[in-house]
This record gives sequence, C-alpha cells and structure tokens, in this order.
Amino acid sequence: MVGRIDSHDRAIILATQAGLPLVPRPYQAVADRLGLTAEEVMVRLRRLLALGVIRRIGAVPNHYALGYRANGMSVWDVPDERISAVGRQVGALSFVSHCYHRPRRLPEWPYNLFAMVHGRHRREVEQGVAAIAELLGGDHRGHAVLYSTRLYKKTGLRLRPPS
Repeated sequence: MVGRIDSHDRAIILATQAGLPLVPRPYQAVADRLGLTAEEVMVRLRRLLALGVIRRIGAVPNHYALGYRANGMSVWDVPDERISAVGRQVGALSFVSHCYHRPRRLPEWPYNLFAMVHGRHRREVEQGVAAIAELLGGDHRGHAVLYSTRLYKKTGLRLRPPS
C-alpha cells in the first residue's frame, strides 16, 4: 500500500491526520501549507479514500464530551460460519461504534465477536447488550461485557514526519 502513495500524498496525510484546520476553507489552508492547490488536495484525498489508504474524512465527535461515559466491550460466542453475517448486523447498530471478528482462545476465551457499546450510563450499555442478544437470537451462545475504567489514548494511527 505504501508504494501507492507519493511524497505529496504523505505530506497531505501528515497535515490532516489530526484533523482538518478549523477555518472556512480547510482544503485551501492545507494546500497553502504544502504548496499545492486546494483542488489537488481534494483529488488526492479522494484517491487515498478509494485506495483504502485512509478510511474516511469526517467529524469524529468526542463521545465523552457528549455525555457518553459508559463504554462496554461486549464479547460474544457465535458460530464461526455466521460471524460475517451477524457481525455486519451488530456493527450497523447505532450504539455500536466498532465491531470485530477476533480468534477464540480456547478453553479460556470462547468469544469471537467483539462490539463496543456506548451509553450515558451502564444501564444504557446493558440495554444495548440486550438488544444485541435479541438480534443474535439462536446465534448467541454466551457473552460478557468488559467495561472501560480509564481512557489512556483516543486516536488512530499517526504517521511520523520523516526524520
């Protein structure tokens, strides 16, 4: 994947990975900083999205600041042959921020589907977990909820500037 990007792409990623500038014309601000045109910045960002080098361009709300202080990673034991279908359904729920398929670690860890559920209170997380259990129906063979107790980091991968 790295071979698909050039030095201008990398510079755009570095300039925007912590967010776009909060100005009326953010792409122009990035372009001015990098010696490009705003159109070139937008074209390159669209290309990086299409290649899968970046996943999205959009607002990322701080759920803690919005009052969502209860976070529970729900873990589920579902049949392996159903994981893709049920994972897409669970991942589409509005209260699930991310959903993964992970390997089981038998006999201690039978869970293969992970879904992060957010709520203002643990009661809301528990309601979300109950909704997932209902959605899974017969595909649900057991689950647990691991609650967050402290936040250490809330960012994605960041590229380092060249040394």
